[in-house]
Amino acid sequence: MDATTAPQTRPAFPAPSAVLALLKPITWFPPMWAYACGTVSVGAVSPERWPYIIGGIILAGPLICGGSQAINDWFDRHVDAINEPDRVIPSGRMPGRWGLYIALIWTVLSFAVAALLGPWVLVAATIGIAFAWAYSMPPFRLKLNGWWGNGAVGFSYESLPWMTAAAAALGTLPPGPVLVVALLYGLGAHGIMTINDFKAIEGDTQMGVRSLPVQLGAKRAALVASLVMAVPQAIVIAILFALAMPWPAAAIAVLLLVQAGAMVRFVGNPLKFDVWFSAIGVGLYVTGMMIAAFALRAATAPTV
Repeated sequence: MDATTAPQTRPAFPAPSAVLALLKPITWFPPMWAYACGTVSVGAVSPERWPYIIGGIILAGPLICGGSQAINDWFDRHVDAINEPDRVIPSGRMPGRWGLYIALIWTVLSFAVAALLGPWVLVAATIGIAFAWAYSMPPFRLKLNGWWGNGAVGFSYESLPWMTAAAAALGTLPPGPVLVVALLYGLGAHGIMTINDFKAIEGDTQMGVRSLPVQLGAKRAALVASLVMAVPQAIVIAILFALAMPWPAAAIAVLLLVQAGAMVRFVGNPLKFDVWFSAIGVGLYVTGMMIAAFALRAATAPTV
């Protein structure tokens, strides 16, 4: 038997590059951005809290988000073998059951780090980890329905990191306005997740994934995604006006108006402009998040 016909043996352990590919660092940005917003939103941080802030950044990005990517790839490995055979598990770069083992190891590490950061951080991390498993793992598989799956991801990627950062910075439960704004931006992220579903309508239809574009059709799904993004931002604007923060409220209103113009084009032809709208709309959306965070920083600062 020559070299060309010899059976290929797979490694017993994954290479570091395969582990990194499984954890997908590019996906860590949204929760880490939300974490930054949460830190900003509670004002000045005392020096003794900085280790908690840094630990929380690691928790939100490389640990919980990275672990969720490993969980998703493990439970999608059979579908990926058909649709994306070059991904790290079906290609064999992640041998045996190491995809599952890494998901479990990262879950345990996430719990351990969260416990060190305080009880409120542990509560938030527990919710996020539960959503990560429920999103991908049978019998839940929230990802099979766009209403539930996108909501779980939006909450986990935006609301929870924001709340976790605020709790880590303060060492206690954050103020009410901070929690409400964090929840609103997580709700709006449901629409962002829907935008990502337009590129996979054909595959989702074949695989029985009931994304919103599959359920509602492209144009109605685009309208729903746009409204779900816009309404929470409008409520944030109203909250900032109520907190006597007119300039940040006006700035976010301008961003929302620009988004609205882009939404009209997107809804008119979502299959053509989904990627374009994702680049423009999401960029404006996350910019508004940071503006709101700085406004909350001033609005909730204790008076002396």
